[in-house]
Amino acid sequence: MRGKGHRLAAAGSAALIATSVLAGCGSGDGGITINVYKYPQENFQKIVDRCNDQADGYEIVYHKLPREADGQREQLVRRLAAEDDGMDVLALDVTWTAELAKAGWIKEFTGRAKSEVEDGTLETPLETARYEGKLYGAPDNTNVQLLWYREDLLEGLGVQPPKTWDEMIDIGSRLEADGNDKTPGLVQATGKQYEGLVVLYNTLVSTAGGHILDEDGTRAVVDDGAVKALEVLKEFATSDVVDPSFSNAVEDDARLAMEGGKAAFMLNWPYVYAAAQKVESLAPNLKWAPYPSIDGGAANVTVGGINYGVSSFSRHPDESFDAVLCLRSAENQKFAAINDGVPPTIEAVYDDPEMAEPYPMKDAILETLKNASVRPRTPAYQNVSTVISTILSPPANIDPQRTAERLRAELQDALDSKGVLP
Repeated sequence: MRGKGHRLAAAGSAALIATSVLAGCGSGDGGITINVYKYPQENFQKIVDRCNDQADGYEIVYHKLPREADGQREQLVRRLAAEDDGMDVLALDVTWTAELAKAGWIKEFTGRAKSEVEDGTLETPLETARYEGKLYGAPDNTNVQLLWYREDLLEGLGVQPPKTWDEMIDIGSRLEADGNDKTPGLVQATGKQYEGLVVLYNTLVSTAGGHILDEDGTRAVVDDGAVKALEVLKEFATSDVVDPSFSNAVEDDARLAMEGGKAAFMLNWPYVYAAAQKVESLAPNLKWAPYPSIDGGAANVTVGGINYGVSSFSRHPDESFDAVLCLRSAENQKFAAINDGVPPTIEAVYDDPEMAEPYPMKDAILETLKNASVRPRTPAYQNVSTVISTILSPPANIDPQRTAERLRAELQDALDSKGVLP
């Protein structure tokens, strides 16, 4: 397929982190340009520069997509629908893989490219890159939420971090009962009518052993586990520890509330750690633990992240696949994790000693990823997400059985419509 390629060493070896090279040397020779479209990532140009130093016969050019996911998707979909051959490598939210694959807009990874992507990559991120048993993406970075908590507050009560939602609510209630503004018991989470609420609900459904859609993504299931998740979400939304602004909160609202000393717990992504280090009053006390489960077992936390796809309309598919392998190599994933805070998808990166200081929560992230879940896989995901967030908002108004019935009916309508929106 290609005359050159990266060779990832066996997973777990130090060589995996130390080397990931292209045969040949020198940046593009003026012949082929590989256009990469990705969201604004602060240090990504440095990764592009490193890959250009190793590239043979082509040069990678980084084009920034809009910062917001909706804007990114809109630009990609419109240009792909027009069969624009000016895009080669596309950084795709994990929820878009099935949609674009079904439309025939991204190429399948086969042969050497497929084997190199699969070698050493964590299984759950790989699942986000598959559609109907075929690989259509190369996981670049992933993401899972953790339970973040104030260690000083829990030590004051003499308790360990909660393992379940019930324990978290109970500890928060005990802190709130103190009646002291210095010991808040509030729990921060993402309850606004948007994708963050869908992620929260999907995690609860998967943890309860439930399903929203069937395996093929063609039928709305909303089974007993999904109903149990609605019960937990309703209980939390109406508890005395939920922030009053929960139904309007996004990730940064939760982060700012924790940084402002207004919460004891927060369910959020790992990026909050670096931000907290700039808050003198919080930095020494902000700790992390596994996401709370429903019954005390491991929670099946919903993964986020980005997959690289290769446009079906690229004039240079071989070079594009080659560029992908460099951009998401173990060495470059480690660089992105340390400098941009995005969790790697290659398991061996977590064992690298250089990850320990900037990523102290790496072991918790890795363990969570091994039990993680993916969002419903369907070409109609955008419609599905809109239906779920609309019906669940505001969470305090959930009536578990009736809400489940409505979800089942309206999700089926969404599945029966077209998957790719104009």
